[in-house]
Amino acid sequence: MNSIFLKAVRNIKTLQYFPTNVVRACGATKSLHTTNVRNDLMEFFDIKKNWNETNIRVGRAWKLDELRIKSNTDLHKLWYVLLKERNMLLTMEQECYEKMNLFPNPERIDKVKESMDNIEKVIRERNIAYYQLETGETGERPVEDVVNLVGLQEKYEKKEYHIPRFMNTRWVQSYLDHGLFNSMAIKKFYRLYREKQHNEERKARNRDMNHVIQLIKRFPDMDMEKLKAEYPNVDIEKAKRSRKSRGHYVPKY
Repeated sequence: MNSIFLKAVRNIKTLQYFPTNVVRACGATKSLHTTNVRNDLMEFFDIKKNWNETNIRVGRAWKLDELRIKSNTDLHKLWYVLLKERNMLLTMEQECYEKMNLFPNPERIDKVKESMDNIEKVIRERNIAYYQLETGETGERPVEDVVNLVGLQEKYEKKEYHIPRFMNTRWVQSYLDHGLFNSMAIKKFYRLYREKQHNEERKARNRDMNHVIQLIKRFPDMDMEKLKAEYPNVDIEKAKRSRKSRGHYVPKY
C-alpha cells in the first residue's frame, strides 16, 4: 500500500514539472488541439505563404440556416473569429494599396461582412423571440414615419433624451419657429426631387418597352403571356403595334 502511495506521489511530481504529461496521462493526446498563439502585430497580417499569391481559395459565407442551429456561445466565438479575419483583410488590403500590389480575392471581405450580418440577424431573431415569450413585446425600438428637414419621409427609431422634445429649443426652432416645411427653398427642392424621380421612372419604362419591342422583333412566335408576366409594367399590345417590332416578315397581328 505504501509503495502504491509513493509511486502516485512521484507521478504527481513528474506531472508538475512536465505539463505535457498531464495530457498524456488523461488520455487526451489525440483529441486536444491548440493553435499557435501570436500576440504581436503579425496578427493583423496574413500568413507569409499567401503574401505573393494572386489567387487564394476560400469558402463561402455563413448562411442563416447554418447559424440558427448554433448556440449563443458558438456564435459569440465565431463573431470574434470573423472580426479578427476582417481586421486582417482590411490591413492586407491597405498594405497592398500602399505597395501598389494587387490584393488577391477582395471578395473575402464581402463574405466576412455577410457572415457577420447574418450572425446579427440570428441574434436579433433570438432576442425578439425571448422578449415576446417573457413580456409579449418584441423589445425593439419603436419606429415611426417622420419628415426630415428637407421635407422627405424617413424612418426614425425613437431614442431617449435627457430633455423632452417640447423643451428642446434647438428642435423647436428648427421644426416650428423657422417653418422649414413651408419655406420656398424646401418646396423647390421637393419639386425638383419629384421631377428627378419621375424622370428615372420614365426612363426605366422606356428601357423596358424598347427591350420588349426587340424581343418581339427577334422572336415573333414567343409566348406573350410569359412576356407579360416578366414585364408587367409594359403594354404588350402597344409594343406589338409599334413599327420597331416588325421584322422582315408579314406581321400576324
